[in-house]
Amino acid sequence: MAVNGKKKKKKIVLVVVISIILLLITCWMALCIKLYDDNINISADSYEPLMLRVSDFEGLECKEYSFTSDKGQNLAGYLYSKCREVHGIVIIAHGFGAGHNSYMDVADYFAGNGYLVFAYDATAMDKSEGESLGGVPQGVIDLDHAISFVENCHEIPDLPIVLFGHSWGGYSVSSVLTYHPEVSAVIECSGFNSSPDMFESGGKDVAGNVIYAMRPCISIYEHIKYGKYAENTAMDGFDSTDAPVMIVHSADDGVIGIEYGLDKYYKKYAEDPRFTFIRFEDRGHNDIFNDPDNTYKDEFNADFDKWLETLDYDYLAKENMERFKADKAAYITENLDHARWSHRLDEDLFSGFLDFYDRSIEKTGEAQGTSSKPATPEGASERAPAKLAVPGTVVEGVILPEYYEFEYPDDFRTFMDSVIECSKNDDIMDSVVGFLRNMIRFI
Repeated sequence: MAVNGKKKKKKIVLVVVISIILLLITCWMALCIKLYDDNINISADSYEPLMLRVSDFEGLECKEYSFTSDKGQNLAGYLYSKCREVHGIVIIAHGFGAGHNSYMDVADYFAGNGYLVFAYDATAMDKSEGESLGGVPQGVIDLDHAISFVENCHEIPDLPIVLFGHSWGGYSVSSVLTYHPEVSAVIECSGFNSSPDMFESGGKDVAGNVIYAMRPCISIYEHIKYGKYAENTAMDGFDSTDAPVMIVHSADDGVIGIEYGLDKYYKKYAEDPRFTFIRFEDRGHNDIFNDPDNTYKDEFNADFDKWLETLDYDYLAKENMERFKADKAAYITENLDHARWSHRLDEDLFSGFLDFYDRSIEKTGEAQGTSSKPATPEGASERAPAKLAVPGTVVEGVILPEYYEFEYPDDFRTFMDSVIECSKNDDIMDSVVGFLRNMIRFI
């Protein structure tokens, strides 16, 4: 009887220990999911006072389209044109935090130099449908559908397609190559290799080493939601195609660390002739395309700081938040010089981008035994084929919010409050249950 009693006690202890472990795992998983959803699973709009306008760019024309993504949500698409004769289509995948608007200057440059440009707003961004984004892999899914739309739309000429992506878009244009190896060339700027990298890079300054314990949970969560799209990396995409790839990154990037992108790729592809690497030391993340000698942003910010000193209220106080928001928008609307704001491109850099695309398309045509015959888009203006070094514009990150300001609990009570809140969310708990089922299989 004593022996049976000891066995029973051991069994009870084992059950209790396993239950505690599963409870801790559940709480940790729930917290990680909440933090991920709070920071990534969002909807966002471009900041209207700083939005770029088609009228800011002489001769630029834009035709709007609508196409569906994976869940039937309609995404807003935009076809930009400027030259009468074009020999390729650039598809732009924008960064995280808003739609394509802040890349309209990039569209203008390529459109003025012999390309049609197709841009779009990702799920839940600007004019596109969706209550929220869902997660990082959604960017690849939306781009997958955008490429297919361009390839099958009878209104868009059948021309070689090249991809351009920045940040989240850089990851997207790389990973999507697994599903579209036919793309002729890719320029990836300030991107990252795998979907959890964005959460990790953005959160590690706040969470410290704890972020590495969160990463497995984030990976599982994304896998449950997105399957193959979550597992597919940028390097998986690179290895699925013969297309030339250009990687651009700055060593001082404070949003997506260079170790998540260029440094990682360079180790594997440094000797691969398909790859071109451009490494800057001091261009950051949002200003990587800007002419370092252009001072307009600094001038505007200096004047803005002086304006702040004239306010007769504490603009940092919570009770004045809405008032300051309205006053700030009014100030920017009244004082922003759109002509200068919209034309700050590093023309030498973009001339290199253009040459990279042109050479890649030429090689593609030679390999296929065809020529890159210029096409005339419907409604294009009567302009001579553009030359290199035409003034253009560049992405300006200040249009987008600093989306990597992650919020983490400061103490145990806050931690438990977060867990309790998560437990009330059916979507989160369904994901946790799925996670635990997978764990139990290995116990």
